[in-house]
Amino acid sequence: MAYVDGFVIAIKKSKLKKYQQMSKKASKVWMKYGALEYIETVGDDLKVKGVMPFTKLAKTKSGETVVFSWIVYKSKAHRNAVNKKVMADPFMTSFDPKDSPFEMHKMAYGGFKTIVSVK
Repeated sequence: MAYVDGFVIAIKKSKLKKYQQMSKKASKVWMKYGALEYIETVGDDLKVKGVMPFTKLAKTKSGETVVFSWIVYKSKAHRNAVNKKVMADPFMTSFDPKDSPFEMHKMAYGGFKTIVSVK
């Protein structure tokens, strides 16, 4: 079954356009090296009663929203091989965290094993 890298980011709404531009470039890099899917989404319906909202999970402040994203791979080994190539790509080696549209320390990230997949 597939392996997924997932992440949640709190981001200022005023920086969404810059983030989207960066993500479009990043998606091309991941796909170039073999990722199966690259998905970036932005919060739309985040005030759901009875559950912990993503805004609380991401500890957003006034003027911020949540980006919820994932990259799909064939397996964990495939993910590790793809990410090794991605991290050596000029797009990543030239990335300056000071120019990031979000605060890196506010990003939640992890690798996930698929336990159910229906298409």
